[in-house]
Amino acid sequence: MGWDGLEQHSHPVIPQEKEAVLNSLAEKARLTQEIFNRTPGIHCNPVQGAMYSFPRIDLPARALAAAKEKNQAPDMFFCMKLLEETGICVVPGSGFGQREGTFHFRMTILPPTDKLKILLEKLSAFYTKFVKEFS
Repeated sequence: MGWDGLEQHSHPVIPQEKEAVLNSLAEKARLTQEIFNRTPGIHCNPVQGAMYSFPRIDLPARALAAAKEKNQAPDMFFCMKLLEETGICVVPGSGFGQREGTFHFRMTILPPTDKLKILLEKLSAFYTKFVKEFS
């Protein structure tokens, strides 16, 4: 079987696979926005056309002071605490030119949906604990 035979058999599957991938990404984007936005202090815009979410987080004054003591940007401080305590790795928004006085992190939405849901729930729970600890 040459390329012609392969193309004949695989071509009808490609649009179905593409639709399944796009539907999966749309579901992950919806799930990310929903879980983050129900957590007080996390604000997540709809994820559109990207594999990342970029939620904004409110950080208490004591967290800002603790970050300053460590000579870290506040969102870096948050991200490092998250990594140390949960093993979840996200990227601080300060590396992306965020607006002065706002704090964000960037995370991928690519893990399988069931694992992404667990990750989002753990991250939201950590954020709530972090805010209480530094309030």
